[in-house]
Amino acid sequence: MSSSSSSPPARRSVFDAAYIRAEFDAAGISPTFIPTIWKYVLQNPRCSDLDGVPSLSAAAYALLRNKFRPTTSTLTAAAESKDRTTTKLLIRLQNGESVEAVIMRYDSRLGKYDGKTRPGGVRSTLCVSSQVGCKMGCRFCATGTMGFKSNLSSGEIVEQLVHATRYSQIRNIVFMGMGEPLNNYTALVEAIQVLTGFPFQISPKRVTVSTVGIIHSINKFNNDLPNINLAVSLHAPDQDIRCHIMPAARAFPLAKLMNALQSYQNASKQTIFIEYIMLDGVNDQEEHAHKLGKLLENFKAVVNLIPFNPIGSASTFKTSSDQSIKKFQKVLRGIYSIRTTVRQEMGQDIAGACGQLVVSLPDERSAGGATLLSDIEDLRI
Repeated sequence: MSSSSSSPPARRSVFDAAYIRAEFDAAGISPTFIPTIWKYVLQNPRCSDLDGVPSLSAAAYALLRNKFRPTTSTLTAAAESKDRTTTKLLIRLQNGESVEAVIMRYDSRLGKYDGKTRPGGVRSTLCVSSQVGCKMGCRFCATGTMGFKSNLSSGEIVEQLVHATRYSQIRNIVFMGMGEPLNNYTALVEAIQVLTGFPFQISPKRVTVSTVGIIHSINKFNNDLPNINLAVSLHAPDQDIRCHIMPAARAFPLAKLMNALQSYQNASKQTIFIEYIMLDGVNDQEEHAHKLGKLLENFKAVVNLIPFNPIGSASTFKTSSDQSIKKFQKVLRGIYSIRTTVRQEMGQDIAGACGQLVVSLPDERSAGGATLLSDIEDLRI
């Protein structure tokens, strides 16, 4: 018997907030029950239906059965780094595409604040993806080699945290995985509103969104996402170098980007995090450090220097020497008084480090002795 040509529409994730609210509203069911449903899925991440959610009306159960699934994505593989600080999750979406999310574990006691050892203990940051692939095409980034395939729904973004909670209690979320978050703006805003509300209750101060600098979205960011941290993948102190390593930068002239960031900071009073990948002989010389210092002198900013991760033999770039990185940091700190950190790389052995996310997982699952690192995403002025 041949299958029907008009198959029923795919059921949606309960975490697609706008959609589930609209469906509840249309059916005359109070949306106040929705966070209860989310809590149930969060506490039962392997549940296959929603019949076990407590205290709903018969109409609500029927609606959930017909139109929703607890999660539409599935966790297909997890790879742990040898030092056990990093777990990379491979997540298959309903459309058959896959994305990656990375859990990074840190020990805050290894960091210092005001010269004293930080209080606290081990906690985790989740690096989430916002798109399958990316259209920005940055030449130093593995995800850029995939090209752009599709946007994630807000539910698919949230589900990465649902899957990750099976491995670790997540405290911080960084949108630094696959994709350009501000190119999937509506889903990003909706997902963050869910993640910072009940039952997830991630503090807005512990959510960071990283962008190459999509100016029209930066202009709306503070209004739509107050108290969320903004990180900018600047990677060069002038437009020429930026266009050379980040072709998409042609659409976002540096002067206009800096004006947008100044307006954002004036309105939000938020520190801006500047990400800067260190490429040997390209953007890592002392002259570049001085240019960057002058560019940022009117900003309240933290610069995060990122040692380049070789992404295979196709890459034409080389990693800056430790000496170049230290010299660069010294210029920014000493001459321009800009707080400057060097990112401690994690998960390189499972291609889970910055710039390495492209859908491929090694078979290796072994893990050696555990060491814990201090958390660069946890820096606060």
